Amino acid sequence: MRILNFEVIGGELAIRWAEGGETFVELERLRRHCPCAGCKGEMDVMGNLYKGPESRLTPDSFRLKGIQRVGGYALQPIWADGHASGLFSFEYLYSLGQGCGRDD
Repeated sequence: MRILNFEVIGGELAIRWAEGGETFVELERLRRHCPCAGCKGEMDVMGNLYKGPESRLTPDSFRLKGIQRVGGYALQPIWADGHASGLFSFEYLYSLGQGCGRDD
């Protein structure tokens, strides 16, 4: 999958795919599904999940200050609360948009 372009429209991230169609992901959903180790935890070689304490989310946790491409495979949101370690692969972004009722 490849992203042609993306932009924040209101409270959603709108993505236009090179393969056709668009996906819309609510910013709150995007943040709550952050794939970084700090948010989702890390697995060791034995399959044990290690996760720190849950972070308290504030209104700034759902407001984007920016978003940038990472190579040809991911987007990295920069949130107003300072969180910026989540790399969202294009496939993961597409899956987050599924079932939200706004995909084309």
